[in-house]
Amino acid sequence: MEEAEQLSGLIGGIYDAALEPALWSGVLGGLANFVGGPAAGLFSKDASSKTGLVAYGHGIDKHYQHIYFEHYIKLDPATTGHFFAEVDEPIATVDLVPYEEFVQSRFYLEWAKPQGLVDFIASALDKSVTSVAMFGVFRHERDGVANDETRRRMRLVVPHVRRSVLIGRLIDVKTAEAENFSGALDSLSAGMFLVDAAGRVVHANAAGLAMLSPSGPLQSVNGILGAADPLTDKNLGEIFAAAGAGDLAIGVKGIAVPLKDRQGGRHVAHVLPLTAGARSRAGATYRATAAVFVREATLDMASPPELVAKAFKLTPTELRIMLAIVEVGGVPEVAVALGIAESTVKTHLGRLYEKTGARRQADLVKIFAGYASPVG
Repeated sequence: MEEAEQLSGLIGGIYDAALEPALWSGVLGGLANFVGGPAAGLFSKDASSKTGLVAYGHGIDKHYQHIYFEHYIKLDPATTGHFFAEVDEPIATVDLVPYEEFVQSRFYLEWAKPQGLVDFIASALDKSVTSVAMFGVFRHERDGVANDETRRRMRLVVPHVRRSVLIGRLIDVKTAEAENFSGALDSLSAGMFLVDAAGRVVHANAAGLAMLSPSGPLQSVNGILGAADPLTDKNLGEIFAAAGAGDLAIGVKGIAVPLKDRQGGRHVAHVLPLTAGARSRAGATYRATAAVFVREATLDMASPPELVAKAFKLTPTELRIMLAIVEVGGVPEVAVALGIAESTVKTHLGRLYEKTGARRQADLVKIFAGYASPVG
């Protein structure tokens, strides 16, 4: 199958899964095959509790999923780096930790190696102060570690996965059948508009209509949905036209369009094409080519570890060691907690001293505490 044809089918499935979550397992199987690996997952990690969960997965044994989040998430050398990954940017193991160090870790020896896994390439889909939602593909021994081709293929699919996941969070639709679609969307607390390729509003829920008020983030001029800001308004028009041309045409446009209301409030719009797959049945009822979801934006805040990492230009491994020093204690304790050699801890500790100006471990603790509690 030609790559373009395979990609088109995958993207259609990705968007259908926004409305019908039961499809995710099969979609993830297709994504794993496309990127190159036996398994894939949509998952989240929480920095405050050192835990996480798999929302949807394909190809990883349930036992290994359970023991990962029960125990090995704390030993995984990639965990810290995942919290600071750039949204949409693929990151593999080697981007977060030297590979020779990875294969000596307890995480690799006890969790990855028994499954024949040699790498994991993932992308952040959404982040908060303490958590990250990600999509990732596991690489088996027969696939080898992630390479440039792996990254290229990840970049082709990640924006679509991100759009589907973000929209899926806003809605609760058991099926994409047309008769259920409008009722489910009308009850959303988020604003929802169904539009045609010209941006003409053919249906809106109550929350969406409220956003068209004089002080709201959107406007309707001659029935065309737009924004008060001319540049954003032009951008929306282009997104609606692209959505009308199909799933591939919309590409990365319309994933998170920033909007401001006339009182300074911030909102975000997500656009879902309705011209293919199960979604087309819903769109056909209204002659709509796209669904627009608008929610209030949350304030973006960097977490203390992220502030420390940026301030001192720490690598993910160096930050991981610093956090372990703060939370666990001395070199022997950190080595046991992270499943690495004491010599490895000492090597990274030396680099931390150089970058931060600290002379001892207690100084590192004070530096971190200053970023965690900047006031007082």
